[in-house]
Amino acid sequence: MNIETVVIAFIAAVVGAIIGALVKGKLGGSKIANAERAAMQIVEVATKEADSVLKEAVIQAKDTILQAKTEWEAEARELRREVQNQERRIQQKEENLDRKVDQIDLREEELQKREQFQVSQEKLLKERELEIEGLVQDQRQQLEQISGMSTEEAKKTLLTSMESEARHDAAKMIKQIEDEAKETADKKARNILALTIQRYAGDFVAEKTVSVVPLPADEMKGRIIGREGRNIRAIEAATGVDLIIDDTPEAVIISGFNPVRREVARLSLEKLIADGRIHPSRIEEVVKKSEQEVDDKIREAGEQATFDVGVHGIHPEIIKLIGRLLYRTSYGQNVLQHSIEVSFLCGIMAAELGINIKQAKRAGLLHDIGKAVDHEVEGSHAVIGADLARKYGESSQIVHAIGAHHEDEKPETVLAVLVQAADALSGARPGARREMLETYVKRLGDLERIGTSFPGCTSCFAIQAGREIRVLVSSEKVSDAQSYILAKDIARKIEDEMTYPGQIKVNVIRETRAVDYAK
Repeated sequence: MNIETVVIAFIAAVVGAIIGALVKGKLGGSKIANAERAAMQIVEVATKEADSVLKEAVIQAKDTILQAKTEWEAEARELRREVQNQERRIQQKEENLDRKVDQIDLREEELQKREQFQVSQEKLLKERELEIEGLVQDQRQQLEQISGMSTEEAKKTLLTSMESEARHDAAKMIKQIEDEAKETADKKARNILALTIQRYAGDFVAEKTVSVVPLPADEMKGRIIGREGRNIRAIEAATGVDLIIDDTPEAVIISGFNPVRREVARLSLEKLIADGRIHPSRIEEVVKKSEQEVDDKIREAGEQATFDVGVHGIHPEIIKLIGRLLYRTSYGQNVLQHSIEVSFLCGIMAAELGINIKQAKRAGLLHDIGKAVDHEVEGSHAVIGADLARKYGESSQIVHAIGAHHEDEKPETVLAVLVQAADALSGARPGARREMLETYVKRLGDLERIGTSFPGCTSCFAIQAGREIRVLVSSEKVSDAQSYILAKDIARKIEDEMTYPGQIKVNVIRETRAVDYAK
């Protein structure tokens, strides 16, 4: 119960008393007594209720006060805790500040000491500099007195002496460089001459530039020469070759650097000999027919080559150039057959690498077309071939592959590298070109010797016609990491000590074997 209830009860008691008094005045006797008793009872009840309400209110007020006191004490404790924490933090900060101040004081003291030390050292250095300058001056004066020369004169003398020595050393160095240059030039010249002699040796040159036409009898030589040599002059003028008629029995030699002209002359001479009518007008007629036959044969050879390798859509002029390679040889190897072989090799490698096979075959077939006209046009056959391919509408990739297959320009595509590799494979394999068997065997022996010259190598085998060597190493002496280094070292030694076409693959094999027997 609250205070409002107590007030209501008190008011009820007062009203009851007033009502009782009024009733008492109006009623008499017993009624008054009854009324008073009832009023007293009402008052007692009200008083009791008021007391109980008052007690409850007092208890409730005490509970409220106690709860408020408890909450206040909790808040006070929390405030005291926060204050203590803040005091602790402030104390720690003060201690940190004190330590920093002490450190700053120590640093200031050290800096002051260093400044003082530096000042003293500077003073000492200045004193020593002055002392050294005095000593130098004294020494200079003494040297001038002893030598009888001034400083400027001594400088001039020293410079003159140094210049003379420098000139002498320079002269010696120049002489040494000249000697080395002469020696290198001599070696280079000898190598060039040896290479030239090797490439244009007797049999080789004869095979390249000479054709022999058999005669039925020696009296045919006179008819070929004709009266006052008019027949032989007509043949030479019509074909552009030289006819050599000497003491060779029953044979006439046709000499010419252009293989097509030489073939035309050979066919013409064979027809004239078979016909028997040899005179200038007949010679011109036969030569024209032979030229037509050779042109047809050239075109057929070019078309057959493109059909064999499966390349189509080539310009007719390029087909003629391909056919002309039938009469061209390189180191004894027929260039047309070489081009077809390179085309097939390019196609095989392109298939392995997943690139355009037809394009690779096309580049391989056309890579040497410059050799068809290199007797007539100056320059490298690779550059000539690239210009011809560009002229007759070949793609830029084909043109680049043709121009780069001999490093006349840097290879920049996979196709160009493929043509390089295929050209080297076709030209370097045994039997493809004229190479002495002893030279080939010696190269293989040198490869195996180099492969086994490194420690840890147990055996070495040259395979793929010298295009690859396989080196077996001991697993106990050579680790996996060392095997990579060993392969590089062997490759570098091969590059330094040997001369070879193309490239050589060095394959180092290391294996560990465990053997046991079931009994």
